[in-house]
Amino acid sequence: MRKRLVQILGFLSSSLGWTFVLCTMAMDYWRISQLGGQGGSFIIKVAWYWSNLWKDCFTDSTAVTNCRDFGVLWAVTPFVQGVRGLLMCGLTLGFFAVVLCFLGMECTYIGGAEETKDKMVLAGAVFHLAGGVSDIAAYCLYINRVARTAFATSVPPGVLRYDLGPPIFLGLVGCFLIYLGAVFYAVTVCQVIFPESKVVHAYGGGGTYMVPRSRGRTYTGYYRPSRQYGSYLGSRQSRSSRISKISQTTPTKISERDAFV
Repeated sequence: MRKRLVQILGFLSSSLGWTFVLCTMAMDYWRISQLGGQGGSFIIKVAWYWSNLWKDCFTDSTAVTNCRDFGVLWAVTPFVQGVRGLLMCGLTLGFFAVVLCFLGMECTYIGGAEETKDKMVLAGAVFHLAGGVSDIAAYCLYINRVARTAFATSVPPGVLRYDLGPPIFLGLVGCFLIYLGAVFYAVTVCQVIFPESKVVHAYGGGGTYMVPRSRGRTYTGYYRPSRQYGSYLGSRQSRSSRISKISQTTPTKISERDAFV
């Protein structure tokens, strides 16, 4: 029951994180810059410049937005191409991870035998980790690009200093949820796939045996040597062996008639 609950928590966490990362690809305001709107006139004039992975836009104080879509793939800024590629790789790996983990969960009745299902869950956890690394690399690349311009000592004319937008933070939260779900999956199956054996020493006769550790359960018990074999107990002997020994050591009494003959 505990294994099933942990796997359900892992599935919900990883699936929610994958959904967050997917949503960020279609969201606006990856980076945003504001110009004007700081006093000096009774008419406040402000303009916002913002962009995402697909277009650059301008919004004025009257809420009119003008956008310029990025051109063909090879005409896009190289770092934007890198972010797109890393996110798509991470989402693809995450999709296969979600399918594998869903088939391998204990609460589902598809996927094969129990050992096969555990291996599928472990493979899904590995895919989640790889996809999360790809996703967080994409966000770090975009953050580095924005931070280099924002904290530069001197900026060329016509270059704006942008701030990070909400999609970046939502994507980072999604990566954390993916990692958390992968850890939940790994905890439930590692002990099952890599069992350990231990030696239990029995009391009394000094016998030992190996206690297997399979399917996450540990069987405990003691081996007590049989009493009918004297070699197991050492000092204790069977009843029949003691009687035969006494009969051999006891001298026989010879009658007078036998002695005369």
